[in-house]
Amino acid sequence: MNIRNYLKNPVDIKIVDKNIDFDGAKEIAKAKAKTFCSEPMLLAWYQGKTGEYLPKAECGRTDKPVWIVYAESRDADITININDEEYVFIYKAMDRSGRRIIVK
Repeated sequence: MNIRNYLKNPVDIKIVDKNIDFDGAKEIAKAKAKTFCSEPMLLAWYQGKTGEYLPKAECGRTDKPVWIVYAESRDADITININDEEYVFIYKAMDRSGRRIIVK
């Protein structure tokens, strides 16, 4: 399964540091998401090296990874793809008051 085929308009980031870990990638992804809105809400993530992802949601669909289905069903609109799916973070754009922002 090629994860990239399921990502909607991903923002691709290349990180030269070969020792980037999950926490470092998450910080970079959030900083990039904040260029689209003030308070990005993380809905789902995927770690390509291990295949680990969250949330571990149940869903009736099998044609797409469940963590992507979960995020899309909650109006995800910012996808950050680090180092060709080494790490993927999917956010919902929010403002400081907790209102959803439409990202174009």
